[in-house]
Amino acid sequence: MSKRSPIRIAINGYGNLGRAVEKAVHNSPDMELVAIFTRRDPATLATQHAPAVAIDEAKNYVDLVDVCVLCGGSATDLGTQTPDFTKLFHTVDSFDTHAKIPAHFAAVDAVARENSHVAVISSGWDPGLFSLNRLIGESILPRGETYTFWGRGVSQGHSDAIRRIDGVVGAVQYTVPVEEAKQRVLAGEAPELSTREKHRRECFVVVEENADQESIRDQIVNMENYFSDYDTTVTFISAEELSNNHAGMPHGGSVIRTGQTSEGVTQVYSFDLALDSNPEFTGAVLTATARAVSRMVAAGQTGAYTVFDIPPAYYSPVSAEELRAQLL
Repeated sequence: MSKRSPIRIAINGYGNLGRAVEKAVHNSPDMELVAIFTRRDPATLATQHAPAVAIDEAKNYVDLVDVCVLCGGSATDLGTQTPDFTKLFHTVDSFDTHAKIPAHFAAVDAVARENSHVAVISSGWDPGLFSLNRLIGESILPRGETYTFWGRGVSQGHSDAIRRIDGVVGAVQYTVPVEEAKQRVLAGEAPELSTREKHRRECFVVVEENADQESIRDQIVNMENYFSDYDTTVTFISAEELSNNHAGMPHGGSVIRTGQTSEGVTQVYSFDLALDSNPEFTGAVLTATARAVSRMVAAGQTGAYTVFDIPPAYYSPVSAEELRAQLL
Protein backbone atom coordinates (compact mmCIF):
# COMPACT_ATOMS: atom_id res chain seq x y z
CA MET A 1 0.00 0.00 0.00
CA SER A 2 1.31 3.42 -0.95
CA LYS A 3 2.02 5.70 1.99
CA ARG A 4 -0.02 8.39 0.25
CA SER A 5 -3.04 6.18 -0.32
CA PRO A 6 -5.80 6.59 2.23
CA ILE A 7 -6.46 3.63 4.49
CA ARG A 8 -9.70 2.09 3.26
CA ILE A 9 -11.97 1.32 6.22
CA ALA A 10 -15.15 -0.72 6.51
CA ILE A 11 -17.40 -0.87 9.56
CA ASN A 12 -19.43 -3.89 10.59
CA GLY A 13 -22.43 -2.89 12.67
CA TYR A 14 -24.14 0.49 12.87
CA GLY A 15 -25.17 0.96 16.48
CA ASN A 16 -23.70 3.54 18.86
CA LEU A 17 -20.16 2.29 18.30
CA GLY A 18 -20.46 1.93 14.54
CA ARG A 19 -21.72 5.50 14.23
CA ALA A 20 -18.84 6.65 16.43
CA VAL A 21 -16.27 4.94 14.19
CA GLU A 22 -17.92 6.55 11.17
CA LYS A 23 -17.32 9.98 12.76
CA ALA A 24 -13.74 9.12 13.72
CA VAL A 25 -12.84 7.91 10.22
CA HIS A 26 -14.38 11.06 8.74
CA ASN A 27 -12.14 13.10 11.09
CA SER A 28 -9.00 11.24 9.92
CA PRO A 29 -7.55 12.73 6.71
CA ASP A 30 -5.47 9.61 6.05
CA MET A 31 -8.55 7.36 5.92
CA GLU A 32 -11.62 6.84 3.78
CA LEU A 33 -14.78 4.93 4.67
CA VAL A 34 -15.72 2.39 2.01
CA ALA A 35 -18.75 0.58 3.40
CA ILE A 36 -20.86 -0.08 6.47
CA PHE A 37 -21.95 -3.69 6.75
CA THR A 38 -25.25 -4.35 8.52
CA ARG A 39 -27.66 -7.16 9.40
CA ARG A 40 -30.54 -4.72 8.98
CA ASP A 41 -32.10 -3.65 5.71
CA PRO A 42 -29.46 -1.25 4.30
CA ALA A 43 -32.20 0.98 2.94
CA THR A 44 -33.34 1.76 6.50
CA LEU A 45 -29.97 3.16 7.66
CA ALA A 46 -29.24 6.87 7.40
CA THR A 47 -25.46 6.54 7.13
CA GLN A 48 -23.43 9.72 6.78
CA HIS A 49 -20.21 8.98 4.91
CA ALA A 50 -20.45 5.60 3.18
CA PRO A 51 -23.14 3.31 1.81
CA ALA A 52 -24.80 0.68 3.98
CA VAL A 53 -24.27 -2.82 2.62
CA ALA A 54 -25.94 -6.10 3.59
CA ILE A 55 -23.57 -8.16 5.74
CA ASP A 56 -23.82 -11.07 3.32
CA GLU A 57 -22.18 -8.86 0.68
CA ALA A 58 -19.03 -8.27 2.76
CA LYS A 59 -17.18 -10.96 0.82
CA ASN A 60 -17.47 -8.80 -2.30
CA TYR A 61 -15.39 -6.06 -0.64
CA VAL A 62 -12.24 -8.09 0.07
CA ASP A 63 -10.17 -6.17 -2.48
CA LEU A 64 -11.70 -2.80 -1.61
CA VAL A 65 -11.07 -2.71 2.16
CA ASP A 66 -7.77 -2.46 4.06
CA VAL A 67 -9.16 -2.82 7.61
CA CYS A 68 -12.63 -3.74 8.87
CA VAL A 69 -13.63 -2.35 12.28
CA LEU A 70 -16.04 -4.70 14.06
CA CYS A 71 -18.63 -2.86 16.15
CA GLY A 72 -20.83 -5.66 17.47
CA GLY A 73 -21.28 -6.57 21.10
CA SER A 74 -19.04 -8.92 23.03
CA ALA A 75 -21.86 -10.98 24.52
CA THR A 76 -23.36 -12.36 21.31
CA ASP A 77 -21.56 -10.92 18.26
CA LEU A 78 -17.78 -10.68 18.36
CA GLY A 79 -17.10 -14.25 19.46
CA THR A 80 -18.21 -15.41 16.02
CA GLN A 81 -17.99 -12.24 13.93
CA THR A 82 -14.31 -11.54 14.57
CA PRO A 83 -13.11 -14.98 13.38
CA ASP A 84 -15.55 -14.89 10.44
CA PHE A 85 -14.52 -11.41 9.29
CA THR A 86 -10.83 -12.11 9.87
CA LYS A 87 -11.11 -14.75 7.15
CA LEU A 88 -11.90 -11.88 4.77
CA PHE A 89 -10.15 -8.79 6.16
CA HIS A 90 -7.59 -7.38 8.53
CA THR A 91 -9.72 -6.52 11.57
CA VAL A 92 -10.08 -4.59 14.83
CA ASP A 93 -12.58 -5.42 17.58
CA SER A 94 -13.46 -4.20 21.08
CA PHE A 95 -14.08 -7.58 22.73
CA ASP A 96 -14.40 -6.73 26.43
CA THR A 97 -15.43 -9.88 28.28
CA HIS A 98 -12.20 -10.02 30.30
CA ALA A 99 -12.44 -13.65 31.39
CA LYS A 100 -12.92 -14.84 27.81
CA ILE A 101 -10.14 -12.79 26.18
CA PRO A 102 -7.53 -15.62 26.14
CA ALA A 103 -9.92 -18.00 24.36
CA HIS A 104 -11.08 -15.27 21.97
CA PHE A 105 -7.47 -14.38 21.17
CA ALA A 106 -6.59 -18.02 20.41
CA ALA A 107 -9.58 -18.46 18.09
CA VAL A 108 -8.88 -15.24 16.18
CA ASP A 109 -5.13 -15.87 16.01
CA ALA A 110 -5.65 -19.24 14.33
CA VAL A 111 -7.91 -17.73 11.67
CA ALA A 112 -5.65 -14.69 11.13
CA ARG A 113 -2.56 -16.82 10.60
CA GLU A 114 -4.37 -19.24 8.30
CA ASN A 115 -5.49 -16.32 6.11
CA SER A 116 -2.35 -14.14 6.46
CA HIS A 117 -4.30 -11.37 8.16
CA VAL A 118 -3.70 -9.08 11.14
CA ALA A 119 -6.39 -8.86 13.83
CA VAL A 120 -6.22 -6.64 16.90
CA ILE A 121 -8.69 -7.72 19.59
CA SER A 122 -9.92 -5.97 22.74
CA SER A 123 -9.09 -2.46 21.62
CA GLY A 124 -10.77 0.49 23.34
CA TRP A 125 -10.14 1.98 26.77
CA ASP A 126 -10.84 -0.93 29.12
CA PRO A 127 -9.66 -3.30 27.89
CA GLY A 128 -7.22 -1.23 25.85
CA LEU A 129 -5.70 1.99 27.17
CA PHE A 130 -6.34 1.04 30.80
CA SER A 131 -4.73 -2.35 30.17
CA LEU A 132 -1.63 -0.70 28.72
CA ASN A 133 -1.34 1.66 31.67
CA ARG A 134 -1.68 -1.20 34.13
CA LEU A 135 1.20 -2.90 32.32
CA ILE A 136 3.38 0.22 32.33
CA GLY A 137 2.66 1.01 35.97
CA GLU A 138 3.44 -2.50 37.17
CA SER A 139 6.60 -2.67 35.05
CA ILE A 140 7.96 0.59 36.45
CA LEU A 141 6.84 -0.03 40.04
CA PRO A 142 7.16 -3.79 40.64
CA ARG A 143 6.70 -3.31 44.40
CA GLY A 144 3.21 -1.91 44.71
CA GLU A 145 -0.52 -2.19 44.11
CA THR A 146 -2.71 -1.42 41.10
CA TYR A 147 -6.18 0.11 41.41
CA THR A 148 -8.78 0.72 38.72
CA PHE A 149 -11.69 3.08 39.31
CA TRP A 150 -14.49 3.36 36.74
CA GLY A 151 -16.83 6.31 36.30
CA ARG A 152 -18.70 8.44 36.94
CA GLY A 153 -20.34 6.86 33.94
CA VAL A 154 -23.31 5.02 32.50
CA SER A 155 -23.17 1.24 32.70
CA GLN A 156 -25.22 -0.07 29.79
CA GLY A 157 -25.42 -3.63 31.12
CA HIS A 158 -26.57 -2.57 34.57
CA SER A 159 -29.08 -0.12 33.10
CA ASP A 160 -30.51 -2.91 30.96
CA ALA A 161 -30.79 -5.20 34.00
CA ILE A 162 -33.01 -2.60 35.71
CA ARG A 163 -35.16 -2.15 32.61
CA ARG A 164 -35.96 -5.88 32.66
CA ILE A 165 -37.75 -5.58 36.03
CA ASP A 166 -41.54 -5.70 35.76
CA GLY A 167 -43.03 -2.23 36.07
CA VAL A 168 -39.89 -0.39 34.91
CA VAL A 169 -40.34 1.79 31.83
CA GLY A 170 -36.82 3.22 31.59
CA ALA A 171 -33.63 3.42 33.61
CA VAL A 172 -30.05 4.65 33.65
CA GLN A 173 -27.42 3.43 36.10
CA TYR A 174 -24.20 5.27 36.89
CA THR A 175 -21.06 3.67 38.30
CA VAL A 176 -19.46 6.17 40.69
CA PRO A 177 -16.02 5.86 42.32
CA VAL A 178 -15.94 6.34 46.08
CA GLU A 179 -13.91 9.54 46.22
CA GLU A 180 -12.53 8.92 49.70
CA ALA A 181 -11.07 5.59 48.59
CA LYS A 182 -9.58 7.10 45.44
CA GLN A 183 -7.93 9.90 47.40
CA ARG A 184 -6.40 7.38 49.81
CA VAL A 185 -4.86 5.57 46.86
CA LEU A 186 -3.57 8.79 45.29
CA ALA A 187 -2.00 9.66 48.63
CA GLY A 188 0.06 6.47 48.41
CA GLU A 189 -1.64 4.58 51.24
CA ALA A 190 -2.07 1.33 49.23
CA PRO A 191 -5.23 0.32 51.14
CA GLU A 192 -7.02 -3.01 50.81
CA LEU A 193 -10.42 -2.09 49.39
CA SER A 194 -13.55 -4.21 48.99
CA THR A 195 -15.87 -3.88 46.01
CA ARG A 196 -18.27 -1.79 48.12
CA GLU A 197 -15.46 0.50 49.26
CA LYS A 198 -14.32 1.34 45.71
CA HIS A 199 -17.57 2.05 43.82
CA ARG A 200 -21.21 2.84 44.39
CA ARG A 201 -24.24 2.66 42.09
CA GLU A 202 -26.72 5.44 41.29
CA CYS A 203 -29.96 4.39 39.57
CA PHE A 204 -32.51 6.73 37.97
CA VAL A 205 -35.69 4.85 37.18
CA VAL A 206 -38.99 5.53 35.42
CA VAL A 207 -41.85 3.19 36.39
CA GLU A 208 -45.36 2.50 35.22
CA GLU A 209 -48.20 4.41 36.85
CA ASN A 210 -49.21 2.75 40.14
CA ALA A 211 -46.11 0.52 40.12
CA ASP A 212 -44.88 -0.67 43.52
CA GLN A 213 -41.78 1.53 43.87
CA GLU A 214 -40.57 -0.07 47.09
CA SER A 215 -40.72 -3.54 45.55
CA ILE A 216 -38.78 -2.31 42.51
CA ARG A 217 -36.23 -0.58 44.73
CA ASP A 218 -35.78 -3.80 46.72
CA GLN A 219 -35.28 -5.86 43.56
CA ILE A 220 -32.63 -3.46 42.32
CA VAL A 221 -30.51 -3.13 45.46
CA ASN A 222 -30.57 -6.88 46.10
CA MET A 223 -29.84 -7.98 42.52
CA GLU A 224 -26.92 -10.41 42.66
CA ASN A 225 -23.96 -9.84 40.31
CA TYR A 226 -25.17 -6.28 39.69
CA PHE A 227 -26.04 -4.26 42.81
CA SER A 228 -25.99 -6.38 45.97
CA ASP A 229 -22.25 -5.87 46.54
CA TYR A 230 -22.50 -2.08 46.28
CA ASP A 231 -24.07 0.84 48.13
CA THR A 232 -26.89 1.57 45.70
CA THR A 233 -29.28 4.52 45.56
CA VAL A 234 -32.50 4.39 43.53
CA THR A 235 -34.22 7.62 42.48
CA PHE A 236 -37.58 7.49 40.71
CA ILE A 237 -37.99 10.18 38.07
CA SER A 238 -40.30 11.08 35.18
CA ALA A 239 -39.77 9.97 31.59
CA GLU A 240 -39.22 13.62 30.68
CA GLU A 241 -36.44 13.98 33.26
CA LEU A 242 -34.82 10.78 32.06
CA SER A 243 -34.85 12.09 28.49
CA ASN A 244 -33.65 15.58 29.38
CA ASN A 245 -30.99 14.79 31.98
CA HIS A 246 -29.79 11.24 31.33
CA ALA A 247 -29.68 10.78 27.56
CA GLY A 248 -25.88 11.04 27.26
CA MET A 249 -23.34 8.26 27.66
CA PRO A 250 -20.50 9.70 29.76
CA HIS A 251 -17.85 7.48 31.30
CA GLY A 252 -14.20 7.36 32.27
CA GLY A 253 -12.09 6.44 35.23
CA SER A 254 -8.57 6.00 36.50
CA VAL A 255 -5.77 3.46 36.62
CA ILE A 256 -3.51 4.11 39.60
CA ARG A 257 -0.30 2.26 40.50
CA THR A 258 1.30 3.03 43.84
CA GLY A 259 4.64 1.57 44.83
CA GLN A 260 7.93 2.07 46.59
CA THR A 261 11.24 2.45 44.77
CA SER A 262 13.13 2.27 48.09
CA GLU A 263 12.19 2.14 51.73
CA GLY A 264 9.98 5.09 52.58
CA VAL A 265 9.97 6.47 49.01
CA THR A 266 6.45 6.19 47.53
CA GLN A 267 5.63 6.82 43.87
CA VAL A 268 2.15 7.19 42.35
CA TYR A 269 1.43 6.59 38.66
CA SER A 270 -2.04 7.67 37.47
CA PHE A 271 -3.87 7.63 34.14
CA ASP A 272 -7.32 9.28 33.89
CA LEU A 273 -10.14 9.57 31.40
CA ALA A 274 -13.18 11.87 31.60
CA LEU A 275 -15.47 11.15 28.65
CA ASP A 276 -18.59 12.98 27.48
CA SER A 277 -19.34 10.04 25.17
CA ASN A 278 -18.12 6.53 25.86
CA PRO A 279 -19.01 5.28 22.33
CA GLU A 280 -17.35 8.21 20.56
CA PHE A 281 -14.12 7.84 22.50
CA THR A 282 -14.08 4.06 22.04
CA GLY A 283 -14.73 4.58 18.33
CA ALA A 284 -11.79 6.98 18.15
CA VAL A 285 -9.53 4.39 19.79
CA LEU A 286 -10.69 1.68 17.37
CA THR A 287 -10.05 3.97 14.42
CA ALA A 288 -6.50 4.76 15.55
CA THR A 289 -6.01 1.01 16.04
CA ALA A 290 -7.15 0.42 12.46
CA ARG A 291 -4.33 2.74 11.38
CA ALA A 292 -1.92 0.66 13.47
CA VAL A 293 -3.19 -2.50 11.80
CA SER A 294 -2.40 -1.04 8.38
CA ARG A 295 1.17 -0.34 9.58
CA MET A 296 1.50 -3.88 10.93
CA VAL A 297 0.32 -5.29 7.61
CA ALA A 298 2.88 -3.14 5.78
CA ALA A 299 5.55 -4.53 8.12
CA GLY A 300 4.63 -8.08 7.08
CA GLN A 301 2.99 -9.18 10.32
CA THR A 302 0.19 -11.74 10.58
CA GLY A 303 -1.87 -13.15 13.45
CA ALA A 304 -3.82 -11.73 16.39
CA TYR A 305 -2.47 -8.95 18.60
CA THR A 306 -3.49 -6.75 21.51
CA VAL A 307 -2.60 -3.25 22.65
CA PHE A 308 0.44 -4.76 24.38
CA ASP A 309 1.98 -5.71 21.03
CA ILE A 310 1.59 -2.49 19.03
CA PRO A 311 4.39 0.12 18.75
CA PRO A 312 2.87 3.44 19.85
CA ALA A 313 4.06 5.18 16.68
CA TYR A 314 1.81 2.92 14.62
CA TYR A 315 -1.27 4.67 16.01
CA SER A 316 -0.19 8.08 14.74
CA PRO A 317 -0.85 9.46 11.24
CA VAL A 318 2.45 11.37 11.22
CA SER A 319 5.90 10.06 10.40
CA ALA A 320 8.48 8.83 12.87
CA GLU A 321 10.61 11.90 12.08
CA GLU A 322 7.73 14.24 12.94
CA LEU A 323 7.03 12.34 16.15
CA ARG A 324 10.62 12.73 17.27
CA ALA A 325 10.59 16.42 16.45
CA GLN A 326 7.18 17.31 17.84
CA LEU A 327 6.30 14.93 20.69
CA LEU A 328 9.50 13.39 22.07
